Amino acid sequence: MKVNEIFGSHVFNDAVMKERLPKNTYKSLKKSMELGEALEPSVAEVVANAMKDWAIELGATHFTHWFQPMTGKTGEKHDAFISVSPDGKAIMEFSGKELIKGEPDASSFPNGGLRATFEARGYTAWDCTSPAFLKEDTAGVTLCIPTAFCSYTGEALDKKTPLLRSMEAIHNQAMRILKLFGNTTSKRVLTTVGAEQEYFLVDKKFYQLRKDLIFTGRTLFGALPPKGQEMEDHYFGSIKERIAKFMKEIDIELWKLGVSAKTKHNEVAPAQHELAPIFSTTNIATDHNQLVMETLQKVATRHDLVCLLHEKPFAGVNGSGKHNNWSLSTDDGINLLDPGTTPHENAQFLVFLASVIAAVDEYAPLLRLSAANAGNDHRLGANEAPPAIISIFLGEQLTDIIEQIQEDRLATSKQAEELKLGVTTMPNLPKDVTDRNRTSPFAFTGNKFEFRMVPSSGSIAGPNIVLNTIVADVLSRVADELENADDFNGAVTALVKKLISDHKKVVFNGDGYSDAWVEEAEKRGLPNIKSTVDALEYFAKPESIEMFERHCVFTKGEIVSRQEIMYEEYAKIINIEALTMIEMAKKEILPSVIDYITSLADSINTIKAATSSVTVKVQEKLIEKLSNLLELAYDKLEALESEVVKAKELEEIEEQAIAFRNKVFVAMEELRIPCDELEKLSSEEYWPFPSYTDLLFRV
Repeated sequence: MKVNEIFGSHVFNDAVMKERLPKNTYKSLKKSMELGEALEPSVAEVVANAMKDWAIELGATHFTHWFQPMTGKTGEKHDAFISVSPDGKAIMEFSGKELIKGEPDASSFPNGGLRATFEARGYTAWDCTSPAFLKEDTAGVTLCIPTAFCSYTGEALDKKTPLLRSMEAIHNQAMRILKLFGNTTSKRVLTTVGAEQEYFLVDKKFYQLRKDLIFTGRTLFGALPPKGQEMEDHYFGSIKERIAKFMKEIDIELWKLGVSAKTKHNEVAPAQHELAPIFSTTNIATDHNQLVMETLQKVATRHDLVCLLHEKPFAGVNGSGKHNNWSLSTDDGINLLDPGTTPHENAQFLVFLASVIAAVDEYAPLLRLSAANAGNDHRLGANEAPPAIISIFLGEQLTDIIEQIQEDRLATSKQAEELKLGVTTMPNLPKDVTDRNRTSPFAFTGNKFEFRMVPSSGSIAGPNIVLNTIVADVLSRVADELENADDFNGAVTALVKKLISDHKKVVFNGDGYSDAWVEEAEKRGLPNIKSTVDALEYFAKPESIEMFERHCVFTKGEIVSRQEIMYEEYAKIINIEALTMIEMAKKEILPSVIDYITSLADSINTIKAATSSVTVKVQEKLIEKLSNLLELAYDKLEALESEVVKAKELEEIEEQAIAFRNKVFVAMEELRIPCDELEKLSSEEYWPFPSYTDLLFRV
């Protein structure tokens, strides 16, 4: 296997287009891709024909408009290239019209009230900035065309459309800043992202015996095994052969699709792993991350494994997230977040840095919301990597610089040193100017920011839409002020100082997991938004709507609809989890424990009948403990059933979501406690489903 031969072999990429398209068509298409110019229908027709020929040569029989509805997954409807000629023979056709536009049913996807059930028409529109690709599976080979998805009346029903709008917004505002600094060569500013993906792998035979994993993606019951992650031996440990074989196939499949999967390793928790790609433009990175998640789950089944993308599939060990490495770059290769060797002298960098700090502080609730879902509440609300409080880690060098700016003494930058290992055969290593902080939700890491709150199962579109838009909003105000300044250099200095002074409270380089930080954050006035339901109220606040509308990213209707979708999704997820718990407790746990108690009682009667010289105190104590826990579990089960009924009776979806969070979720946690205790006391022979030991250590 030669990586350079298979990489991108299933992608209609620039090299393929250059080879197969006429020069004029290629140039016209590139202008649309790079400069946002409108695509001529005649160009689309030529591209469609070349795309079809390329796909058929590689075995494709069907094509699909591949889009990203509000489910967070991807959507696709497959059409064959086949048409029938008048003489009854099959011909393979694909028109420019079919390339540009599709018509899936819009009413059956989440729309938050934007479309009624009878208003079914929706459109998919080709996104030429993201290359088409071929998906190969047991169904054959399908040409996938990345598209946006909108309603008949033009509202965005997907995640791609507002993402593209947000990229346009930050481009517009960042270019204003660059022009003020005399940049006449850069034509576009792009946000770039590298999304690290964490996931768990469990054996399929154990997965199939657990209704909670099948229906919800996480374990709703489960006593902790004797060993968890406390020995820290799994992290970066030797990869098991079975997992290595799976990872090898993942690499190959992703490389074919042009996904630059680069890093793979064991993560902190047992059975947990991570995959990281090389960064790319945010739109393509978002498409690629959807492909990563889909490929992980598909390939896992080929190895009799199941890939769990849930943020907290197991209690008591680390959950999974997605580290969204975000940066700003120009089309001619300038990283706007690269401080250089003397960042204190880099005024342009300081403007962008101060703007990001201001945006994260000012719009912290929206950033927190962008990473919110029911699964992530288990991580963020429980002070697990990272905590729910939004803060920024800058490190020693940049923190020292912003302190100098505040005190009007900006003169130096701390320089990197050499790391001496004390071993003569080893060279001294260049030491970075700052450490890393794994507890920070938004950390500067050299020339980018790592947003660590993003949920492992979610699309990265939402977080990047918010990031792009809030930074664009601050940049627009910065540009307004600097464009009207008489003394540009003096205005830059004053503006950077003001932004830092007003928003430095969001900078924190310490331990984000500590109780002391929670107290300190409260003193600083930083919000601590622990749940999705708490975060959702910020989405449709007037100032949020105004900000998104100002940059043409969302309309008010699109925001309100998305808020409703998220409330509804949260309520549905907790409802499904609660119903699954009820079914598992009623049909599996309680009957199994009763059977075990009965077996203990039978053993007591058998022993007593056989002899009077042997005591049965152990069996009697066990029966007493089990019976008390059984009664408690039954009471908690009835309480949970009652709370589910009451939550469903509420008419408003927001009220339902709040009830499912504050009442149903709490009742679920209370039911789990005695059931997990029952597992600890029950014989393995009687316990009805695989344990944490099976799931985490028998992979």
